[in-house]
Amino acid sequence: MPGTLEKPPAPTNPYSWWLPRHHKSAGFARRLLRTFLATHPDGERFLDTGELVLGELVTNAVLHAKTPPGRLVFIRFELHADSLRIEVHDADATAPSVPHPAAEYDETGRGLWLVSQLAASWGCRPREGGIGKVMWALIGGGAQ
Repeated sequence: MPGTLEKPPAPTNPYSWWLPRHHKSAGFARRLLRTFLATHPDGERFLDTGELVLGELVTNAVLHAKTPPGRLVFIRFELHADSLRIEVHDADATAPSVPHPAAEYDETGRGLWLVSQLAASWGCRPREGGIGKVMWALIGGGAQ
C-alpha cells in the first residue's frame, strides 16, 4: 500500500517511493537512499551529501506543505555516472522562499539554505500532470 513505512522492494534505477506526511518519513527516505546507493557500484560517494539534502527536502514537504489530509509525499532517485538526482514531490503548489542563512539563534530556517550549499544545483518546478510541486537537487556534477 502506498504511504507505509515498511520494507522497500529491491531498488532499481530510477527508484521511487510514496511516503506518508509523517515525522518519521525523512529517516525512512534516508534509509531508502542508503539501500538504493548500496546496489550501485561507487554509489556510496553520494551518500553523505545525498542523505542531508534528501532529509531536508522531505522534512520541508512533511512540515511545510499545505495539503489536504491523506496526501502523500513522493520521492525519486536517479543515479548517473557522475551525479545523483533527488526529487521530492508534494501536493502544495507554493514554491519555497529563496534560501538565506538563518540568524545565529534561529531554531529553524536552515534547510533550503543547506540544500543550496550542498547540491551542485537544485530547484522547484510544478508537477507534470498533477497538482503540487517537485523539489529537486543534483548531487555531484552532470546534467539535470
